[in-house]
Amino acid sequence: MKTKISIMVAMMMVALTSSAMPYTEASNKALFLSDKMAYELNLTESQLDAVYEINLDYLLNVEDESDMFGYMWEIRNRDMKLVLSDWQYNQYLTCDWFNKPFTCKAEGWTLAVNDRYNEGQFFVNQPDVFTSYQGGHNLMETSFYEGQNIVKSNVSSYLGQTK
Repeated sequence: MKTKISIMVAMMMVALTSSAMPYTEASNKALFLSDKMAYELNLTESQLDAVYEINLDYLLNVEDESDMFGYMWEIRNRDMKLVLSDWQYNQYLTCDWFNKPFTCKAEGWTLAVNDRYNEGQFFVNQPDVFTSYQGGHNLMETSFYEGQNIVKSNVSSYLGQTK
């Protein structure tokens, strides 16, 4: 009997810990991460909208550690490559706080960008899609962003420094 109860408790714990983050939490984290990407990568408004959607889709679908750098991470990077200019994407890849958005701390997994920026610190206006986009673009077989008219930044700057 004790074994059955132990197994049931273990199964409940796995079920509780392996669920994706709630929508409100995911949208707020996606907003914070996208804001920092807009600031550091000089995103245009249409890029910011797309980056927010990509980040939200990713965060909504990360259920466990294998998703953080597995299939969902690959989809995120595929989509980022389509919406960022070459220099932005190369910079994105070199910034672990963007490319590998999760870090493990004593209190659990957190956004790596929180090590670089204070919570609640924002640099740009919310993306237009913040209140309307509910997720789902990453569920398509091919990228939603392929063939989209995303205006890309033609100014190579990083943290306001022109290259």
